[in-house]
Amino acid sequence: MKLNFRQYSTDGEPLLILHGLLGNLANWTWHSRRLAEHFAVYGLDLRNHGSSPHEHDMSYSLMAQDVVEFMDDQGIGAAHVLGHSMGGKVAMQLAMDHPERIKRLVIADIAPVQYGGERGEHDEIFDGLSALDLDTLSSRTEANKQLAAWVEDEQVRQFLLSNLERDDDGGFAWRINLPALRDNYPALREKPAGDGVFDRDVLFIRGDLSDYITEAHPEETLRHFPRATIKTLMQAGHWLHAEKPETFNRLVLDFLSDKTSDNQQADS
Repeated sequence: MKLNFRQYSTDGEPLLILHGLLGNLANWTWHSRRLAEHFAVYGLDLRNHGSSPHEHDMSYSLMAQDVVEFMDDQGIGAAHVLGHSMGGKVAMQLAMDHPERIKRLVIADIAPVQYGGERGEHDEIFDGLSALDLDTLSSRTEANKQLAAWVEDEQVRQFLLSNLERDDDGGFAWRINLPALRDNYPALREKPAGDGVFDRDVLFIRGDLSDYITEAHPEETLRHFPRATIKTLMQAGHWLHAEKPETFNRLVLDFLSDKTSDNQQADS
């Protein structure tokens, strides 16, 4: 599994950025460029997303191993990792399975827990995407109108339809591996596998309008990440990095640039 990536800079400590479900590295371009002023930033497309290879099997252990393979290929011994939503769970799995490969961890609006319920928040989205008849689709405008029956929010529809691309025959095709993502969605709602512990600094950033990190989650979070700090971004939901980019960027930069805790750990 050779993940597609973009390197935004070469100076500074390496920083890997992992997108969420149905996203890709382009969703993080603004943050990648800003953080590239301080770190050697790599944006990755996770398996079945963006321009990375398609493979039906998906689990957080597999996706974490994909990132390890990427690091090995690039000669990166250890890196800071920033992950959002599904990418945050991949980052947590990576830290739990391979703590020696992680310097500091930033997790955006996701907890190391299983998200329950008979249907998940993305089930209707998958229904809508699967309902689009790509063989008869004539334009993105038409796709947007059809998807509106399933997804009310215009911005969310535009985000989802960014996965639609023209094929060699001039028709439309999905860039994502839609069948694999839908089939594996229950597994993607599960917690990272195993009982690993990452005993270095971790920053969790949650949106106060989001219910992905709640008061019920700190105990499980601290069990795996005993040095975790949780900060709340006010007036922001699950897409907190897009809704409050300047504040989010400042929180990430301040955390990754703070050497105090690292020095204390080295002296202990």
